[in-house]
Amino acid sequence: MGYYVSVEAGVKVYVEDINPRGSRTVVFLHGWPLSHKQFEYQFDVLPAMGYRCVGIDWRGFGKSDKPLHGYNYDRLADDIRCVVGALRLDNFILAGHSTGGAIAIRYMSRHSGYGVSKLVLIDAAAPTGFTPETAESLLTEARNDRPKMMQTVTDTFFFQYVTRPFSDWFLQLGLKAAGWSTAAVIVLLRDAKLHADLPKILVPTLLIHGVHDKVIPFAQALEMHRTIRNSTLVPFQYSGHGPFWEERHRFNKVISEFIG
Repeated sequence: MGYYVSVEAGVKVYVEDINPRGSRTVVFLHGWPLSHKQFEYQFDVLPAMGYRCVGIDWRGFGKSDKPLHGYNYDRLADDIRCVVGALRLDNFILAGHSTGGAIAIRYMSRHSGYGVSKLVLIDAAAPTGFTPETAESLLTEARNDRPKMMQTVTDTFFFQYVTRPFSDWFLQLGLKAAGWSTAAVIVLLRDAKLHADLPKILVPTLLIHGVHDKVIPFAQALEMHRTIRNSTLVPFQYSGHGPFWEERHRFNKVISEFIG
């Protein structure tokens, strides 16, 4: 089922809630500039295994409202806290991919991991995001030819071969975002750092990262593994930035085993 949660005056975010009566709840935070729909191949499998899956579109992306403001880690983490409160979630697993992983990290530090029993970081954009060179290139394309920018993102995202229909579908996920929110998060990924947040993560943490990731280098997963206490790093040898699709069967198995 899908519905909207108000996170501040005039701003609502979209929530997809699959199998609300499931035994364990997993909250998924998508990557930039996508939406909860990127986790289709998890939502097809995990609820059938008895899990409740909650997918949140951040403000500015997917089906959520698209205000001009609020594109910083504190506000995005506060939005997640509003959803957690509205759904009365507790003892849940928080799983974030790429920038969604960065938002999850800020949620853990800013809100003391409220309600979270375990954390999953998937090719997380942490402790740093884009290099200045990458950010400037993406900003130029976002402000002048956003479809071309999204094609560039798609072309560098995966290590494994993707079909043209899949590439077209993936590209359209990114174009559902607003232009201003797309650009604002590029700036966020360029300027914000999360080094100070990592030691504040106290729950068991699973790090999943594609060895061939061209967006967020595997070296950053190694750095997070050294810094986050009680963390486990699982390299995905045949993935780039998208192990949730590139090695989806193994990905779902690793996550379900971690959830318990």
